[in-house]
Amino acid sequence: MNKKAIIQAVKFVLFSASAAIIQAGASALFLEVFKWEYYVSYLIALLLSVLWNFTFNRRFTFKSAANVPIAMAKVLGFYAVFTPLSTWLGDLAVDSGVNEYIVLAVTMISNLVLEFLFCKFVVYRNQEDTLENRK
Repeated sequence: MNKKAIIQAVKFVLFSASAAIIQAGASALFLEVFKWEYYVSYLIALLLSVLWNFTFNRRFTFKSAANVPIAMAKVLGFYAVFTPLSTWLGDLAVDSGVNEYIVLAVTMISNLVLEFLFCKFVVYRNQEDTLENRK
């Protein structure tokens, strides 16, 4: 792995960590204060974190001038598969007695790895480092 790829991965992890704080905080709020079901809390918190993460990673990690609606549509395509699957599996795990926060942590780690790979090789393929070139 070259230096640029390592820096990119570190940036992605750091921005994703900030998104994870948003997701975990929102999940805790929805679960503990509002007493919502796991899947409702998870879905809304996930949406908030995805919007945050997309914005910062597009600008600072991948530095991409890619068409925002197209890039977001690709990310939404990823989540069209990931979200129902992770919601269903997470709900099954919680119903089987696994702690909600353990399920959330495993889901978030899976999301981090899969989303980075998807963004790198699908969303921003051949469009990285194009933001500076537009000026």
